[in-house]
Order: sequence, then structure tokens, then C-alpha cells
Amino acid sequence: MTDGAVEAQSREFAALLGKARRIFVFTGAGVSTASKIRDYRGPNGAYRTRDPVYYHEFVADERRRRDYWEEKLESWPAFRDAEPNATHAAIVELERAGRLGCCVTQNVDGLHRKAGTSAAKLIELHGTGREVECIKCGLRETPDRVMEAFAATREPPRCEECDALLKPAVVMFGQPLDVEALRHAERASAAADLVLALGTSLVVTPAADLPLVGVSRGAPYVIVNRGETPHDDLATLRIDADVTDVFPPAVASLGR
Repeated sequence: MTDGAVEAQSREFAALLGKARRIFVFTGAGVSTASKIRDYRGPNGAYRTRDPVYYHEFVADERRRRDYWEEKLESWPAFRDAEPNATHAAIVELERAGRLGCCVTQNVDGLHRKAGTSAAKLIELHGTGREVECIKCGLRETPDRVMEAFAATREPPRCEECDALLKPAVVMFGQPLDVEALRHAERASAAADLVLALGTSLVVTPAADLPLVGVSRGAPYVIVNRGETPHDDLATLRIDADVTDVFPPAVASLGR
């Protein structure tokens, strides 16, 4: 793509943002790669070297449970130390400008929350890796103690209250999404006057269907992602680029 074409797309993006007052933002792993968190399906994604562990495997199979915690321990330092990047900050700016209807994220890194997106505007659809939870009693704690214990023993951790299994407070493969969170996200998408899909391959359903609720009601649809998505033919504007190169400047232009 030529520089002129990129500039034209950027102007069109900024114009769409400028007209909107109820923006539905849907984010995926590509938003957090600039914060040094690996994506899952990209060229260097986590699923290139490891198969995902399903919830039923985690519960029933000691070996797979250990595999899961090994992967979490390996990624923990980068996850723990990650800081929000310019895209997270730009979404906060949209909220401060009164233009953000809702930010729905598939990410479990907690960086939207850390950047300052308010709880009223944020739906962490797949949970958060900033906590671990007991699968029986629901007790939650921060991961530090658990990671240290697993690093020392390689024994999958258990709850200090009831001795049941602990897991990160995320929705694992094979687990259903929280019904109320999903309905909240659907309502927010339906109310949107602009839908953005940022840094997501849009292949994990039902989460990836959420932008289409607003699109079906006539909202313009902007997709910014490296690589194709199943929604590309539906997009009002499709930008094949790193979201951190495109989205923050477009939001910054609103203040000029």
C-alpha cells in the first residue's frame, strides 16, 4: 500500500471517529503486542508452539494441568511487568472526550483497566489473568504467591481454603462466557454509532460476533488488524496495519 493510500485511510478513519458519540471498541491480542505480550495466532503466537489446554483437560488430567501452569509461568514475567501502550491510552482519551460507548476486550492482561478505562465502560469478556480463582469456592487472589509456589514445586496449585484446584480467573477453552457480560456487550454494540475492531483476528466466537450486532443496525465498521479477518467484506474501512500505528494518531486528531 502506498503512503498516499495510508494517508487517505487515516483521514477517513479520523472523520468517522469525529462523527461518532457512542463508539463500540472491540479489542484483541494485537492491541497488547506493543506491550510485549505475545498474541496467540500471529507468526510468533503462543499457539505456534503450544496447544491450548481445554477446561475439561485441566480438571481431569494432571499432565495437561501442569502443561497449562508451565505456560503461565513462562509468560508470567512479561505479563506481570507489562504496561499499557498508546492504543490503551487512546481508548481512555475517547472515554474522556465522551465518545466511548463501551470497550469490550478479549484480552486477559488487564491493561485496559490499568490504563484507566473505567469499570463502567469496560467488559473483560474472557476474564482477567491478574487474579487466580478456586474452581470450587471461587476464592480469588493475585497470582504472585501461586506462581512462586509452582516455580518451586511444579505442583499445580490448590486453594488454601478448600484445597480445590486453582486456575487463572480467565475463560478457558471449553468454558462458557459469562452470560450477563455477553448480554451487556450485545446491548452496547446495538447502541453504537461506530464499531471498531482493533487488533483481533475475529475468529473466536461468540465474542467475534459482537461487532456485528451494531453493524447489523447500520453502524459504520472499522477493522484495524494485521492480516485478514472473516469480517473484512463487511467493513466500512479496513486497514491492514499495526493498530498502534493507526489508532492513536486518529484519536489524537480529534483534539486538533
